[in-house]
Amino acid sequence: MLELLTAGGWAMLPILISSAIALAIILERFWTLRTKAVVPPGLGAEVREWARSHKLDPDHLAALRTNSPLGELLAAALSVRNRPREVIKERVEDTGRHVVHRLERFLGALGTIALISPLLGLLGTVFGLIRMFFAVMLSGVGDPMKMAGGIGEALVCTAAGLCVAIPAYVFHRYFRGRVQDLVVEMERQVFLLVDELTALGEAPASAPARPAARTAPATA
Repeated sequence: MLELLTAGGWAMLPILISSAIALAIILERFWTLRTKAVVPPGLGAEVREWARSHKLDPDHLAALRTNSPLGELLAAALSVRNRPREVIKERVEDTGRHVVHRLERFLGALGTIALISPLLGLLGTVFGLIRMFFAVMLSGVGDPMKMAGGIGEALVCTAAGLCVAIPAYVFHRYFRGRVQDLVVEMERQVFLLVDELTALGEAPASAPARPAARTAPATA
């Protein structure tokens, strides 16, 4: 294995660095995007029970906000529970943008690695071919070992770039789909909570209409 890495030339260094970064991101995202860490089972039902029993004091909301991404969304809805439904929806959407941004953390870097790794392999391939042509120019085609060195460098770099890019792309797509599934489940739990608050009378269905301005009586 070490001989293969050495045969790839200097272009193997950025490919190896990219592979290490991609592996670290994949392991970190697997740990962070666990279902019980993002959408803890039973949390939505527990919060709705809090609403029914009127246990929505500041201590409960503070603990809920730091519990999980789902808890942060539920706490955002509960913090404006006495406001109209449209206001609650806007607050949840504002908080949700920050939550989704954290869930998608490092996925852009993983996608970039999936994109540039074949290019790094191609760059190493080009340099390997250049090395082979220089060897041919200096010693002719009579020494096949010098030509083999350039061809070997080109093939090793190409293979290494693809070996990094393919898993990085697969996991990038997987984690994007994983985030979307978690977001859909969090939206469902928030809608259930808002419906519960509306049924309990905590959240008005809509903003009250403004009274019409009285017009002065016409004078003769």
